[in-house]
Amino acid sequence: MNEIKISAKTVDEAVKIALDRLEASIDDVTVDVVEEGTKGIFGLGSKDATVVVTLKDKESDAAQTAKRFVDEIIDKMNLVCVTDVSEDENGIKITVSGPGVGGIIGRRGETLDAVQYLTCLFVNKGKHGDDYKRVIIDSENYRAKREETLIRLANKMASKAVKNNREMILEPMNPYERRIIHFALQNHSNVVTRSVGEDPNRKVIISPK
Repeated sequence: MNEIKISAKTVDEAVKIALDRLEASIDDVTVDVVEEGTKGIFGLGSKDATVVVTLKDKESDAAQTAKRFVDEIIDKMNLVCVTDVSEDENGIKITVSGPGVGGIIGRRGETLDAVQYLTCLFVNKGKHGDDYKRVIIDSENYRAKREETLIRLANKMASKAVKNNREMILEPMNPYERRIIHFALQNHSNVVTRSVGEDPNRKVIISPK
């Protein structure tokens, strides 16, 4: 039983009853107040309060292991940051916040990528198939902002390639960033993309068709 609907004289009383039945604390649940309840006049016309109390999904041992691992890295880097972990069917996500986030992001997200890679290795040591956990580490929504920047860059360079009828060679990027460029232009009618070189100097070339 992960969710329960309770009616009582007050919201607080209804929540207390729900927590008792779920054998949970207030930190373990979310509370949705369906009806505030009214006292009525001289006891007439009163209406009970109604709440729906739902148990929060608890993170797996893998999620907590990932969080501890990242916390240790942050501590060793002497950064003032805090982490928050969440988990869904897509994997584990750790969000880093605080005044020291610049240190965890690094130049063009290189430190963030390195920490993510190491955390993924640590969490998935000896695991295969369905037991494998995808790990994403983000800070200040950096990855979404970086993706937007790269998509704009891809379209800008594609326009230049078509206008000047010559290849545009982008700066070296990690595999994650190169994939964004390729996906952004995969349906472009006038250009094609390919990667050349060896990591960490592998780069994308945008060529007119």
